[in-house]
Amino acid sequence: MSMRKSRAATKVDFLDHSFIQQPFPVYAMLRENEPVHRFLLPGGHYAWMVSRYEDAVKILQDERFVTSPPHHGQMGEKQPPHMEIISHNLLSVDPEDHRRLRRLIQKAFTPRMIEQLRGRIEQVSEGLLDKVLASGKHDFDLIEEYAFPLPIIVICEMLGVPLQDQEKFRTWSNTIMEGVSNPQMNQEMDEVMKAFVEYLQELIADRRKHLKEDLISDLISVEEQGDKLTEQELYALVFVLIIAGHETTVNLIGNGMLALMEHPEQKRLLMENPDLIQSAVEEVLRFNGPAEVSNIRWATEDVEMDGRFIRQGDMMLVALSSANRDSRQFYEPDTFDITRKVNNHIAFGKGVHYCLGAPLARLEGEIAINDLFRRLPNIRLNTDPQLLEWRPGMIIRGLKAFPVAF
Repeated sequence: MSMRKSRAATKVDFLDHSFIQQPFPVYAMLRENEPVHRFLLPGGHYAWMVSRYEDAVKILQDERFVTSPPHHGQMGEKQPPHMEIISHNLLSVDPEDHRRLRRLIQKAFTPRMIEQLRGRIEQVSEGLLDKVLASGKHDFDLIEEYAFPLPIIVICEMLGVPLQDQEKFRTWSNTIMEGVSNPQMNQEMDEVMKAFVEYLQELIADRRKHLKEDLISDLISVEEQGDKLTEQELYALVFVLIIAGHETTVNLIGNGMLALMEHPEQKRLLMENPDLIQSAVEEVLRFNGPAEVSNIRWATEDVEMDGRFIRQGDMMLVALSSANRDSRQFYEPDTFDITRKVNNHIAFGKGVHYCLGAPLARLEGEIAINDLFRRLPNIRLNTDPQLLEWRPGMIIRGLKAFPVAF
């Protein structure tokens, strides 16, 4: 293995407010100067951030980089019981277990099955916009009143979760996504995870007694090649589906509408040609996708990458947002172009951990954005763009609030 190239270390705080507000210039600098960047996590552990497309794909597909930590617990520490229950999930298990879990659930998420939800997603979208129009106001928060409720209603209905609990999911989800990389939120995270797991235990116990026509009932009774989900796997899977099942779409809709409003010629092009919606959604996913950084990978052996020496056991993070703006892969990557023809973005990951819910997120995003422009053709940003606040944390790229007028 060759020696590490000498490079002046760049200091980047990925949790700093100014970075979260405007990450793309920093990513561009890292891609040029330090594409494999070592940095200190708030908890005192070092990790590598990978910013170039080619390296990102390599890590996401290379089985030398695994998603389960090398020791018991996230950093080798013992986890509380409620964290232990949901830790063995689709996002954190390695290929063999992942393939088994995925096989047990993927039937519900095939493009064909998701397409059958089109009518219901359109109903939900129309209902939310009816409510906005009936309010008599000419302004609203696009996240609060549309982008959040649409996917949470859909995933709750799919799973068979009582809709009146959707607000709990929002609170829990926000805390979990923002607290993952923030040690100051450890106690709050702990309380939320405990409440979430207790909720799931009650819900699943009730469903075992009274099976219904929903995804949780299907998962309880599923058998595939003599295989079943363990109790722990069932909790973990429902947990991931609730969190990931709406977070991606909330921010796909929000980020998409913002990109279109900030590029009026692209907005006009889509309004005049609604059939461009599929390529428009793909461009949103590339240009400012809802997942900023991949879940953690761990090196199972010593690896050299871009002159940096990665040791066995090191933590690796892939900056999806950066890889999707890499000029080595995309023509004029900082240009938002809804007619882009070559668009092999990795907003949903790559390899065995490619996002199971991608077909659902795409369909919800397509319906939501086209419906907004059809029903509210004069929709526009109702604040100074500089005042928009992006959510804290390293995982999700999304707006806290999105005031619009029409």
